[in-house]
Amino acid sequence: MSDCNINIPFAGTAQAILTKAKSAIESQNGIFKGDENSGEFEVTVFANTIKGNYTVNGNILNLVITHKPFFVPCSTIENILLKEIS
Repeated sequence: MSDCNINIPFAGTAQAILTKAKSAIESQNGIFKGDENSGEFEVTVFANTIKGNYTVNGNILNLVITHKPFFVPCSTIENILLKEIS
């Protein structure tokens, strides 16, 4: 399975968008750890685990989904993330 690479441009600080991301993941009993430069996350939704890592480059949050259910397309994950943290 290939990784999903998702780039999310943001206004404001890295801390602000990462706080939103952390809140969204932890609200689903997931794990979010890292700092303003990089980190990793894991969340289980409907008994399916999604894992990945992130890096911040300027005002772009780059997410790499390294593990996901095979039946969930990258575009679906991207749309959910955009809704939750934009």
